[in-house]
Amino acid sequence: MCICVNCHYVDRCNTYHKVEHQHQQPHLTDSPDFEPIQPSINVNIRPKGEYIEMEWDVVGCESFLQEMGKWLKLRPGEAVPT
Repeated sequence: MCICVNCHYVDRCNTYHKVEHQHQQPHLTDSPDFEPIQPSINVNIRPKGEYIEMEWDVVGCESFLQEMGKWLKLRPGEAVPT
């Protein structure tokens, strides 16, 4: 699971913005202004029939500042990305 959903900077982060793009999800912001320090991204690749599914998860980041439920506060009622 992406640590970004519980990060204070999720709605301002350039890296999370790129992850949203890869997952074809709506962006929390159109103009992120925060550049995180040393984010680590795991990319899981799974064959799905005739095409390949790729899942991107930020699993580490020197800028991570925990704020439990931050993503959910920004998108109440929506399923938290996993």
